[in-house]
Amino acid sequence: MSLTQSEAARFVQTRDWKLRYYEAGEGHPVILIHGSGPGATGWSNFSRNIEALARHFHVFALDMPGWGESDPCTKETLDHVGATVQFMDALGLEKAALVGNSMGGIIALAVSVDHPDRVSHVITMGPGAHPGPKLYGPGDGPTEGLKVLQQAYRTPTPDAMQALVSIMVYDKAFATPELCKARSDAALAGPEHLANFLDMLSKGGPVNRWAAMDDLGKSQIPMLLIHGRDDRVVHWENSMLLNAYVPNSRLVLLNRCGHWAMIEHADEFNRLVTDFVLHN
Repeated sequence: MSLTQSEAARFVQTRDWKLRYYEAGEGHPVILIHGSGPGATGWSNFSRNIEALARHFHVFALDMPGWGESDPCTKETLDHVGATVQFMDALGLEKAALVGNSMGGIIALAVSVDHPDRVSHVITMGPGAHPGPKLYGPGDGPTEGLKVLQQAYRTPTPDAMQALVSIMVYDKAFATPELCKARSDAALAGPEHLANFLDMLSKGGPVNRWAAMDDLGKSQIPMLLIHGRDDRVVHWENSMLLNAYVPNSRLVLLNRCGHWAMIEHADEFNRLVTDFVLHN
């Protein structure tokens, strides 16, 4: 029987935040960290992965502060690295594999540099490597995908979510009316999150901690970098750059794949993550 959202849902109070998360399985801890889009949650990003990974691991899919049903945060209180470590502390997790999509990948990389003793593996899907031009791709501003994401925060309607989901994936069959409505409903349920995100955009964006390339170059943590060749949100050269710097890393570049490898290629993604964590 498939795991349902309500069955997996939990809350935990850390030192600074009340956090919503989803839990399944047992074994080595694996923490799934979502991206920055409106309506993003641990469940909406990873519903196709939690149960499969839970056959081998103790899986936690977290709503970061400022998203889902977790506490709000502002640019001034933004500390996703601290939130991740506090989450681990509250649940008694000494060390975990961190799996992050987009912003979640940026967070995972930063935690691995700031708290290397707490991280066993890092798996990323479509993160920016650093806040420089390579994050944006050609031109002098955000990619077309980031522009659509920002517009969906300003007008989180089903139509805006249709445009968002469509640009996140290669195969438009994933942009179902049901998914678009669910993302819109989730976004509209947290108006404070929407307002805070738009304020963050005016103050430099929702990421305040980037792992420096020189620090990543010294890391010995095993890292698996997964990126869609057709990613229109964050260019795949970001992962090429990370792969060039991180000594113990490998890169999987997927054709016919956009920004959401864990959704578009869920079975392959689940196999890659399982094999990587079990054997590295």
